Amino acid sequence: MPPSVRGWISFAAVAGAAAVADLATKQAVFARLGLPGASPPIALIPGWLRLETSLNEGALFGMGQGMGWLFAAFSLLAMLGILGMVARGGALADRWLLVALALIFGGIVGNLFDRLGLPGLIWHAPLERVGEPVRAVRDWIHFLIPGLLDWPIFNLADTWLVIGAGMLLVAALRPVPPADAGASGPPPEVR
Repeated sequence: MPPSVRGWISFAAVAGAAAVADLATKQAVFARLGLPGASPPIALIPGWLRLETSLNEGALFGMGQGMGWLFAAFSLLAMLGILGMVARGGALADRWLLVALALIFGGIVGNLFDRLGLPGLIWHAPLERVGEPVRAVRDWIHFLIPGLLDWPIFNLADTWLVIGAGMLLVAALRPVPPADAGASGPPPEVR
């Protein structure tokens, strides 16, 4: 099998696994707890970590509330950009870069699924929105450090996006090997 085909299979496997894990966990938590406010949170580590449903119509940390269609369009453009980078940017030959881009792609897919309203949720409040389809990202992980930090509620897609971005940063900081490294054999002996 050609290396490029193996690379695409690896990319699809990581991106697919990331998206499926995100969507499956959102489905499970929302099926158990319902929409925000329907059930009390579940404490996994009392005072520190709990399962709590939240709907985010914005982006990172809730910025840009109500601009979901803009974020959906940006997500589609980002996905096309990532596919272009994989196809033409040399990512197929760099496993680290390939995994980073696949995690980001999978995270985008998970959150885009929610932004498009595909889970089929319906608003139960506020009154002016009751019965409308929910086009918001489903979040469910709530991390706290008592008296110090109340982190915004997030999901696995957000986690994949952060890990992928961190991996891209590491990749950008790696030294670039010389263009002809290994092409001419061992260095000549000095006499």
